[in-house]
Amino acid sequence: MAENLISIAETMLAKDVVSAKLAMAYVEADGKRYKLFQAKSLEGKIDKEKKEVAILGRTMKGNKSVSAKGSGKLKIYKNTPLFDEMIIKLISDGVDTYFDLQVINQDPTSDAGRRTVVLTGCNIDSATVANFDADGDWLEDEISFTFEGIKIPENFKMLNGMTV
Repeated sequence: MAENLISIAETMLAKDVVSAKLAMAYVEADGKRYKLFQAKSLEGKIDKEKKEVAILGRTMKGNKSVSAKGSGKLKIYKNTPLFDEMIIKLISDGVDTYFDLQVINQDPTSDAGRRTVVLTGCNIDSATVANFDADGDWLEDEISFTFEGIKIPENFKMLNGMTV
């Protein structure tokens, strides 16, 4: 019976969960770098497009990836002209701004270490250019965007006990 029990040494330690709050974000656009300290949340994800593959001798079809698309949402406290200026530049001058978005996650308590992700070729889909709320607390903006590439120059370490 004792051999069926999982020992604490075979599980992740609570301290190794990386805090979602301990992050930094930067935007690089038009040759300038900005610290995005008004960021509230970010989600960047990649959706794969797959095609079904019929395979002779099998009743189950296979699936093959044929392309991928990057998209994301950035929620900020509305206290910077940075993203408004990108929209105005498109409307006024016909120049669409592409930018890179760098995110660093590092929790000093966790043995996972530090992770840096750079979403490259970001381009705004939509952003709020004017808003108010008489019942609200503060101004916020949710910016949806696409991105064309991803770099991970530093990644989390494998935690002790993960490799078997």
